[in-house]
Amino acid sequence: MSPNTQDPDDFHNINLPTNRTYLLENLLEIELPRMIYAKPQVLKPPRNDVLMMTPWFAPIVWEGTYNLEILNEQFKQRNVTVGLIIFAIKKSSPNAWQWWPPSSEKGASKCSPIWTIGSSGESQKPRYVVFLKNLLETAETYFMVGYKVNYYIFTDRPQEVPKVELKEGRNVVVLQIQNYSRWQEIVLRRMEMIHNFSQKQFINEVDYLVSVDIDMRFNDQVGVEILSDLFGTLHPGFYGSERQSFTYERRPASQAYVPHDEGDFYYAAAFFGGTVKEVYKLTKKCHEAIMVDKDNGIEAIWQEESHLNKYFIYHKPTKILSPEYVWDDNMGKPQILRKRRFLAVPKNHAAIRNK
Repeated sequence: MSPNTQDPDDFHNINLPTNRTYLLENLLEIELPRMIYAKPQVLKPPRNDVLMMTPWFAPIVWEGTYNLEILNEQFKQRNVTVGLIIFAIKKSSPNAWQWWPPSSEKGASKCSPIWTIGSSGESQKPRYVVFLKNLLETAETYFMVGYKVNYYIFTDRPQEVPKVELKEGRNVVVLQIQNYSRWQEIVLRRMEMIHNFSQKQFINEVDYLVSVDIDMRFNDQVGVEILSDLFGTLHPGFYGSERQSFTYERRPASQAYVPHDEGDFYYAAAFFGGTVKEVYKLTKKCHEAIMVDKDNGIEAIWQEESHLNKYFIYHKPTKILSPEYVWDDNMGKPQILRKRRFLAVPKNHAAIRNK
């Protein structure tokens, strides 16, 4: 959008210019070229094994439900730039965490600690720069191919950010931040940092933001089919569960509290995003709630993921990504999962280095 063009979403919050036709005359026109593709069949939906639309008309993105060629024509005419947010901070805890149900019962506890043991038998602290190189290299292969991308790396060790060969129009932007004594504090501060940088930097550089966990790798194409005003991703451990099994924050004293009779889905904090404006609003709200909890001496059960899920209940995402976009092969390969686009990497350092 041109700096001189008023955002239509702000009409009710500002005094409109006298000549409103100025807005109409400066609209971007998206016109598709002649294209040959299979006709959509009203009576033959592309998938009948999964939910493809929410009750509030937000699409759920699964392989086979969209035409990427059409979407690419639309988004390339808009000349979009995407920011990929990654936190690479040395955690003070020796625990690496898994976010899939460790028990055989689906819907059980969402995470449990995994201890990485070295040859001496001592616990080893995660080396997140190892994850970062793997993530960046696979992103260059699979993430937003053909589009401009800024990789925003939040780190307390900028000198250790690896050098990765980048395609034209793609940049690594290192943002130095402080470390914290507790890994939980690092996780909770992510919302604050995204909120602050959205306001002072991201809004001037990119159109969309995508926040991902660092201990992951891209395994298949992730393109503009994910982009929307606000999107979340179905958690791989709970996509088939009833809301009573969701590990929402259940203590009323927390700002992340969700009653047992509320909630649509359980979303993974490992992959969410939207326009800079919507991500700013989300992270601002979550950060404020986190600070209220902190003042009251309470910490949500799953830190920022608990606050994210509370936010999505009352601010419905405009698009939802299927578990194709956050998966772990330790959970198997169910038939409904035709693609495994974004995968957890082993929490074993040697295994990561040998990838």
